[in-house]
Amino acid sequence: MILRAVLADDEPPARRKLARLLAQQLDIYLEGEASTGTEAVELIQRVKPDAAFLDIHMPGMDGFQVIEALGTLEVQVVFVTAYDEHAAKAFDVEATDYLLKPYTPERLDAALKRLRRAGAAKSASQESRFWTRILVQGPRFAMFILPSEIDWIEADRNYVVLHCGSKEHLIRSTLEAFAGRLDPDVFIRISRSAAVRLDCIKTIEPSTHGDYRITLTDGKQLALSRRFVDASLRRFMPEK
Repeated sequence: MILRAVLADDEPPARRKLARLLAQQLDIYLEGEASTGTEAVELIQRVKPDAAFLDIHMPGMDGFQVIEALGTLEVQVVFVTAYDEHAAKAFDVEATDYLLKPYTPERLDAALKRLRRAGAAKSASQESRFWTRILVQGPRFAMFILPSEIDWIEADRNYVVLHCGSKEHLIRSTLEAFAGRLDPDVFIRISRSAAVRLDCIKTIEPSTHGDYRITLTDGKQLALSRRFVDASLRRFMPEK
């Protein structure tokens, strides 16, 4: 399972260090960074990550105010701070962990293990949220289709286009919201504007600028953005 994360710290060296360490984790994808509490709230609300690494003392809002501003939006929080006096409060707000700077690689690894356990538990509790049938509207009537009938999905402004063989179905939704209701072991995101059913992929070939070209079983070719390679495909690769 890939954990999508963001981090917020007003000190660039600390932010770069943590970003570098997270980049070494094959199952963690860093979606973005923020330097103030206000930026952190905006980033988390936009990205909706699985985890957020938050400094406590930041301009605009502190880490606790960030959590308060997020309201019911669920995200696993790891506080990363140079101040140890806030540890009790951190666990009062159900933070997953509290990293005290300067932390060791071993201490960060322990925090990441807690994140993974929490993410796995959340994933298990949410399995029932994946669609088993999808209602689509035809010109004269509505009908149900199965996720297994979808070859690939394309974002089209405020809609998604479901490509099902020779048929297409238009549904009002963002790609992020629609793909979030599909089993990630069956469908993967390949770019900001497309997702593909794994069974439909025939080949993956290097393209330009670090991107890739996917060829589907019907011959259709799609672009696989390099930023989605690790987030979507790394979990299917055998460990070396």
